Amino acid sequence: MNWYDKLSQYFPIEEMKSKEHMELLLKEKSDIYHKDEGTDYVIMYVETEDFVFIDYLFVSKNSRGQGLGKKLLDSLKEKGKPIILEVEPLDYEDTDTEKRLNFYKRAGFEHAESIGYTRRSLSTKELNTLEILYWSPENDSEELIYEKMKHTYEHIHTYKDEQLYGESYQTVDEVLSFSKNDDPVKKEKA
Repeated sequence: MNWYDKLSQYFPIEEMKSKEHMELLLKEKSDIYHKDEGTDYVIMYVETEDFVFIDYLFVSKNSRGQGLGKKLLDSLKEKGKPIILEVEPLDYEDTDTEKRLNFYKRAGFEHAESIGYTRRSLSTKELNTLEILYWSPENDSEELIYEKMKHTYEHIHTYKDEQLYGESYQTVDEVLSFSKNDDPVKKEKA
């Protein structure tokens, strides 16, 4: 099974980019958009000068619980930059959402509570709300994470969207929101 099939069998259709979209990013944005894959995993991520965005992280069912996902995250943490990702909100009817959230929490990721993220899927036309999680070696503010997420949305998620899908995604201001009241005061690291 190829890398795209692995991802599309695991991730919901409303969260998936088309294979053409990802291949175009790998070709035309190869300086920042990367794919790493092995027999039991696929990770697609963006690495800029000052942050990493995990677009997709897949670990095969047979390899889950054996430390492979943690090892992949640790290799990204070694870059010493904030790491951002999108994840489905907790759904008590889908135990995988709780397992995923717990996995990232154990890996030191925090929920960016002040960032709202809801976009219309071009494939299903339905609104899809995701939560933003992040890990930061320097205890970055959620406002900084929000700015990096906006950059990702504008340069990766919507890259050549009209050409690829025949229509455009919503603008970044329609999809992402920031509520200053919810941004917890970050404590200095001890």
